[in-house]
Amino acid sequence: MALSGMRGLSVFISDIRNCQNKEQERLRVDKELGNIRTRFKNEKGLTPYEKKKYVWKMLYIHMLGYDVDFGHMEAVSLISAPKYPEKQVGYIVTSCLLNENHDFLRLAINTVRNDIIGRNETFQCLALTLVGNIGGREFAESLAPDVQKLLISSSCRPLVRKKAALCLLRLYRKNPDVVNVDGWSDRMAQLLDERDLGVLTSSMSLLVALVSNNHEAYWSCLPKCVKTLERLAKNQDVPQEYTYYGIPSPWLQVKTMRALQYFPTVEDPNTRRSLFEVLQRILMGTDVVKNVNKNNASHAVLFEALALVMHLDAEKEMMSQCVALLGKFISVREPNIRYLGLENMTRMLMVTDVQDIIKRHQAQIITSLKDPDISIRRRALDLLYGMCDVSNAKDIVEELLQYLSTADFAMREELSLKAAILAEKFAPDLSWYVDVILQLIDKAGDFVSDDIWFRVVQFVTNNEDLQPYAALKAREYLDKHAIHETMVKVSAYILGEYGHLLARRPGCSPKEIFSIIHEKLPTVSTSTIPILLSTYAKILMHTQPPDKELQSQIWAIFSKYESCIDAEIQQRAVEYHALSMKGATLMDILSEMPKFPERQSSLIRKAEDAEADTAEQSAIKLRAQQQASNALMVTDQRPAYDTQAVNQPGLVKLPSMSNVERSNAEQGATHANGALTVIDPQLPSTPSPDLLGDLLGPLAIEGPPGTGPQIEPRLASDLESGANADALAIAPVEEQTQTIQPICNIAERFRALCMKDSGVLYEDPYIQIGIKAEWRAHHGRLVLFLGNKNTAPLSSVQALILPPSHLNMELSLVPETIPPRAQVQCPLEVLNLKPSRDLAVLDFSYKFGTHVVDAKLRLPAVFNKFLQPITVSAEEFFPQWRSLSGPPLKLQEVVRGVRPMPLSEMANLFISLRLMVCPGLDPNTNNLVASTTFYSEGTRAMLCLVRIETDPADRTQLRMTVASGDPTLTFELKEFIKEQLVYIPVPSTAPNPVPPPNPISPQALPTSPPTAVSDPGALLAGLL
Repeated sequence: MALSGMRGLSVFISDIRNCQNKEQERLRVDKELGNIRTRFKNEKGLTPYEKKKYVWKMLYIHMLGYDVDFGHMEAVSLISAPKYPEKQVGYIVTSCLLNENHDFLRLAINTVRNDIIGRNETFQCLALTLVGNIGGREFAESLAPDVQKLLISSSCRPLVRKKAALCLLRLYRKNPDVVNVDGWSDRMAQLLDERDLGVLTSSMSLLVALVSNNHEAYWSCLPKCVKTLERLAKNQDVPQEYTYYGIPSPWLQVKTMRALQYFPTVEDPNTRRSLFEVLQRILMGTDVVKNVNKNNASHAVLFEALALVMHLDAEKEMMSQCVALLGKFISVREPNIRYLGLENMTRMLMVTDVQDIIKRHQAQIITSLKDPDISIRRRALDLLYGMCDVSNAKDIVEELLQYLSTADFAMREELSLKAAILAEKFAPDLSWYVDVILQLIDKAGDFVSDDIWFRVVQFVTNNEDLQPYAALKAREYLDKHAIHETMVKVSAYILGEYGHLLARRPGCSPKEIFSIIHEKLPTVSTSTIPILLSTYAKILMHTQPPDKELQSQIWAIFSKYESCIDAEIQQRAVEYHALSMKGATLMDILSEMPKFPERQSSLIRKAEDAEADTAEQSAIKLRAQQQASNALMVTDQRPAYDTQAVNQPGLVKLPSMSNVERSNAEQGATHANGALTVIDPQLPSTPSPDLLGDLLGPLAIEGPPGTGPQIEPRLASDLESGANADALAIAPVEEQTQTIQPICNIAERFRALCMKDSGVLYEDPYIQIGIKAEWRAHHGRLVLFLGNKNTAPLSSVQALILPPSHLNMELSLVPETIPPRAQVQCPLEVLNLKPSRDLAVLDFSYKFGTHVVDAKLRLPAVFNKFLQPITVSAEEFFPQWRSLSGPPLKLQEVVRGVRPMPLSEMANLFISLRLMVCPGLDPNTNNLVASTTFYSEGTRAMLCLVRIETDPADRTQLRMTVASGDPTLTFELKEFIKEQLVYIPVPSTAPNPVPPPNPISPQALPTSPPTAVSDPGALLAGLL
């Protein structure tokens, strides 16, 4: 930016820098914007120099973060200026202030085209930069042919051609259907012969985009790419200015190898030999040095070369060299290199021939589990999981169990699941498997899903030789003073079924077993009590002749729970009590559990199907049949049934149940794919209603009915509803004979997720997208569950996060293909930078057959997720309230059009929004006082105070006062609460919900509160 002579601009920038606070800056900016607006109204009196100066000021104000909603026409008009200084300003400011859909851009298309086809190279570069930055559809339709001509023109300088290649790349990425690249194979091959490395690098970027969509049309470019690699890595024929720390153009090397990975193979033997010579030189010539910049460049080239070696399925000797090199990298001090080494070694597992070579580095990989960096620990865990087989399973699982005690809470669930899967798949014997799972439950009970203990029970039930050993181990764990509730469940079940096998051992008499189990009863939740009651009934059955004292103790427990409010507990207690009085009848009804039908483990199915797209699972699939333990592999070819009807308490009478039916009631299994779910064969065969729950099992994100919040108010940006919302959220990108419509109300799903942390975000006939979230202060971690509901794969899967300015969001790599009946997990990290009510959008698309679906889905990373309710006493509240005196830290507004609700319902609404209602602070019973803490990177932990004054005679109006230590936070919180109170939620049962009313304009509200709301006699009124 040329500032010489622009004294007014220099003075304005100095004034901004000298402002003492944000409010002063805002006043100075408003003053300047008013001055610019006034000058633009009298545009005829402006010289080009003055217009340029004012447009520069507009750009500077925009860069400060203020909205500039005028002057766009003046900026666009400068593009037509004949002199470079004015034209430069016009191009720069237009590309910054306007987006591709702005109407004013149409006025500039002809001018931009004239500059592109003109002879002035400087103007050509400015025009190409503008088109590349904006990349709109109209620009692509009108200007793409001219940009293509510039790229292949022999009369243009390399600087212009380089910009033309990048501009064409941008247009092609944004509008591939508009940019005509038919027959461009020969031209691209010619561009790859370019001697200028700037043009060659830009052209290679363009080639990567072209071959990613259709590699078949560009086979002629493959030999040219190999020659380019030879020129760079072998001959080092590179000008000095393109050498980075002694490495010949590392960016071009990476782009070239990436382009080669889109071709399935290299068929020509000479070309293949030349390529492998180059790759060999890269592999052997890379080492770790002290210079960080050189390390970054050389290892970028190296790891891209490794990816190409794996893609081309190179000879075993080269693969061995790759593994040896990676083994050296995972032991260096630099964490980034260790991470990449572990990640690429995991990918190498897809090549079965190097499995034994990777095992040589097992000790170093285990050491990486204790690395200070959690990302390295995760990669080490993935690698250990992938490299495990029968030969090393025992060592790896024992290491995982030891690591479990010190592992981060964020890793324990994944760690427990993987340890359980490995123990099941590669167990040398069943007793070791039982030991491992019981240790797992003991060390990480909170992170062990029900599927894991279901599976243990299934193995114990199906293997008679294992039953005494499992009962003895369960008895030993019950001796511990404090054990997890899951351990109580599995121990109680096993001892109830097989505790009689230990009768001759000391401390294992029926009375002693009952006593030690009954000690745990006061510590368990309601869901575990039915299992304990079943265990007591089993103990009575196995105690023959009956022990009168033991019998009376158990009968007393049954009598106590016969009046329990829980229907499941009450029914069991009543029926067990009645049955136990019938003597021999109890033996017939509660006889030993039959063997479970053989079926595939839900844990293994989760590993092989739900995560089939990851590298370690691909490796496991390649050798699953040859290395898995026969003792633990079970399959089931039966159709799936609807298990929900079986598991409803109070619907099935135990005396008439078969053993199979009774086992389902005793275990309380409610998971659609739980290993212990038992099906009544007379039930109708219906498909599972929730694929995502079927895929996730115990990790299913749809909770049981009634567990969600009772109040789910409409959020501020929830402007669509019902069919309108669904239509906006689904936009097919191609004309289809049948439009794919969602099978759920997207607006309702979004609202529900705004109030809870797990649920289904979107579902259509082909896919189900669920979310499971965790929020801590200003950080959030969401996991997107992408479930393919069909027996055919979903292809061309793409997910792009469109975050608002106040959120930093990073989505992990989404696989391009989701296999049939599989579910993929994609973590999404969220960082809240400042207070704002803007919403992030997930742009998700996929292809199924001829159908292409593009969904724009709002993500529930909303304002209230960063609130933490806090109770404030009167001694803490009043000093804070007095210190925040007046705007902008304390804002008050009278709100009309409020949804009428009792004060108790409003309090529940506040609680659901994470605002803690503080009773007793306001003596007026018609008022509410609430407090919460807002977290963001800018504000850190900021206390927020809220007072609501209602009018008993008119519940549709109230006065709201909000205070905090940050002006933006105060305003955003006030608006957020107002939107929840004003917008009327749409009933979820309505087939076509009515859209909410428009937001009430603040100018339409009265300036004074209702008389009934303001109570001058209230003690708190004077203080607040």
